[in-house]
Amino acid sequence: MSNFFKRLGKKQDPAFYQQKDMHLIPSLTTKDLLGLGLGMVVGTAIFTLPGIVAAEHTGPAVALSFILGAIGSGLSSFAYAEMAAAMPFAGSAFSWISILFGEFFGWITGWALLAEYFISVAFVASGWSAYMRGFLASLGLKLPPAISAGFNPQQGSYVDLLSVIAILAVGFLLSKGAHTVSRVENTIVAIKLIVVILFIVVGATAIRASNYVPFIPPHRPGTTFGGISGIIAGTAQIFIAYVGFDAIAANSAEVKDPGKMMPRGLIGTLVIGTSFFILVSLVLVGMFKYSVYRNNAEPAAWALRHSGHYITANLLSIVAIIGIFAALIAIHLASSRLLYSFGRDGLLPAFLGVTNDRHLPLNALDVITIAAIVIAGFLPFTFLANLVSAGTLVAFIMVSLAVYALRPREGQDLPVPKFKMPFYPVAPALSAAFSLVIFWGLNPDAKLLMVAWFLIGIIIYFVYGINHSQLQKNNS
Repeated sequence: MSNFFKRLGKKQDPAFYQQKDMHLIPSLTTKDLLGLGLGMVVGTAIFTLPGIVAAEHTGPAVALSFILGAIGSGLSSFAYAEMAAAMPFAGSAFSWISILFGEFFGWITGWALLAEYFISVAFVASGWSAYMRGFLASLGLKLPPAISAGFNPQQGSYVDLLSVIAILAVGFLLSKGAHTVSRVENTIVAIKLIVVILFIVVGATAIRASNYVPFIPPHRPGTTFGGISGIIAGTAQIFIAYVGFDAIAANSAEVKDPGKMMPRGLIGTLVIGTSFFILVSLVLVGMFKYSVYRNNAEPAAWALRHSGHYITANLLSIVAIIGIFAALIAIHLASSRLLYSFGRDGLLPAFLGVTNDRHLPLNALDVITIAAIVIAGFLPFTFLANLVSAGTLVAFIMVSLAVYALRPREGQDLPVPKFKMPFYPVAPALSAAFSLVIFWGLNPDAKLLMVAWFLIGIIIYFVYGINHSQLQKNNS
């Protein structure tokens, strides 16, 4: 029995990852990391979630949910920055936890991230599809119900065809390499930020002060709407907005100077992204009463159209259609690197850890693309948002706690990073506790599904992973 637990706690040698990841080309800069991070953070979430969360949980106080989320994710971003600076390996939290706590705990963390990534790709594609359908409808074009949404025979829908097309297009683009993608990503993000600013300026002219009253509606017993509990529930749902941190960190092995560039990319994404979220949220709920945004996946464009700003609304929709691709690119790229890491370590079939003659993990990319098509094509939008947040929060908790295991090894078998998490040793505990509280605020379905996902992951590990693991073979 003691040997069994020793096998679970075996820690990966950092030199193994360093040697394996040499095949990946370091070509990304701070600007590219900000492009990837903001492409994800200022993506589907900023164009969709403020209205939905306001209607379902917070009322006009939706900005408070984003601020609360920024505080928690800000603490986590400091932990991520130190980890990425000390261990710039593909796979982010999966690789870090495997080194610091052992392979089994790394697998559990990576498995949570896989849920986050799989569902994130599908969620972002669903958001793109909603904006595309809204834009086409404004031109008098409407897709048949059967191909307009996820599987729901009662409503006559079977597959979200536009989501499928978006995922295929991004998968093809990523097959050209990270450096080529980063140029496209940076251009899209710059255009998108300009239009977000335009929405804030134009939308502010349609604000009615009465829409902010009461700013924090009273709690409705038996629901997650109103009061402090509503704000916390809103924070749990919008945590998907901060997945961008892990999407940046997953590409550590392809960064030119990760010690300097990773912290700048992570913290810069937090500050810029949160500022935009707060401003967009305040303008959106000020334009119309929050309740009108219920089940509306394109609230920003809708608000502009119904306040008479048709040109700006259509411009926003066009840029959202293009700009949401930036988010899809970022998370799709990160997910392929995570799956590559599983194959690299032998925890999933080895073909996933193979790179082609251009040093690209195309096998992992193909698998992620196919899986995302299935999920995006058949699952509903709000369901996806909750499940993504669950995976993100698990990773945030593990990475925050891992700082305690990292510090004693810095300057020993791991380098002393150029950035360290401030307010140690208090900050890592606060970060983990904050993410745990937000996780507890998720709806019961999300928590139940996450438990089921973990059980599947544990079965895969004991049936396949532990028997094919490179670490177990090297130490046998």
